[in-house]
Amino acid sequence: MTKIRPSRSSDVPALFTIWHDAVRATHSFLGEADIAFFAQQVRDSYLPSGSFWVAVGDDDEPQGFLGMTGSKVDALFIHPAHHGQGIGRALIDHAAALAGALTVDVNEQNEGACIFYKKIGFRQIGRSEFDDSGQPFPLLHLARP
Repeated sequence: MTKIRPSRSSDVPALFTIWHDAVRATHSFLGEADIAFFAQQVRDSYLPSGSFWVAVGDDDEPQGFLGMTGSKVDALFIHPAHHGQGIGRALIDHAAALAGALTVDVNEQNEGACIFYKKIGFRQIGRSEFDDSGQPFPLLHLARP
């Protein structure tokens, strides 16, 4: 069973590594300049200022994390070494236990994430041509009752 705990400020380096390695493994549509652009925002602003739910192993080392605002999942990243182990599902189930029905935006070009969310009951309710940074990476808007 996956252990989930609130994030700590000391988790930020590990969470950034999870984000970075997961993006490299799943976001093949991003170029090096795109990754560098997002990495700076994630490392310097998003992770230090946010609070997250962190999935950890027996050693308390982060394996994945989820960020949410209300009932919207803002971020879900699992280290590639732990893909397919139920960690993403456990974090989503944790979020649903807290917030009920959930929404999430997912990059349309991230096929693995699209398959994952569909598999766990999310359905498309909309689409945007650009991501939240105004970049031309279409987002699918998904909801799970």
